[in-house]
Amino acid sequence: MTFELKELVIGYPTRKVAGPMTVSLQSGELCCLLGANGAGKSTLLRTLAAFQSPLSGEILLDGRSITDISPRELSTMIGIVLTERIRMAGITVRDMVAMGRSPYTNFWGSLTQEDNRQVDEAMRLVGISDFADRQISTLSDGERQKVMIAKALAQGTPIILLDEPTVFLDFPSKVETMLLLSRLAHEMQKTIFLSTHDLDLALQTSDRLLLMAKGKGLKAKDSSYVVGTPRELADQISLYFPSPHLTFDISSLRFNIQ
Repeated sequence: MTFELKELVIGYPTRKVAGPMTVSLQSGELCCLLGANGAGKSTLLRTLAAFQSPLSGEILLDGRSITDISPRELSTMIGIVLTERIRMAGITVRDMVAMGRSPYTNFWGSLTQEDNRQVDEAMRLVGISDFADRQISTLSDGERQKVMIAKALAQGTPIILLDEPTVFLDFPSKVETMLLLSRLAHEMQKTIFLSTHDLDLALQTSDRLLLMAKGKGLKAKDSSYVVGTPRELADQISLYFPSPHLTFDISSLRFNIQ
């Protein structure tokens, strides 16, 4: 499925945040959205998820404007994993993952044999089958994040958007989550687009980056956003994270503290 932004301007009725942006997100790729606080990352994700309207421009799914697609149909095309911690008492891992099948169930939410197969497969792919019957409240933050990714997989959408999926995780869990998302993008030909502040991890695991600049952008010769592979953007990355205490080493694709 093609996922295109055409001259997209995002923001609020009284304030433009970013744009215009023209970007094509690719299936089979993990694309990381990077930028300093205030650059508009969360606003862009909310707009792509149809939680808020763009100021102008279009978002196209296979050539169809997102505004022409009903919420129910859209839920079969785009899966969303948000930042908020899960606080649901008395619900099991399997029950949570099964919620991803809601776009396909009847009025009563009854699961068919195919729905249950999709739930089992999603848990297997993410590696949480062994604790399918555990209560969500007993899980670590890393395990809970896997549950939410499995829920998005069970939803069966070709596109998955994630808002800072590693924010509450310890470092090993951050690495595991990013590698999992990369594997799912490649093996299942998903379009996986996520925002993150874990720059080094994004540079090492993503196929492409979308860098956003804060405010009015950079110098006239530079763009307020840019898209490319980490290696293609190596000589521009430091411009999007200006700090007297940071330098970016192009050869290793890593930030160093001064």
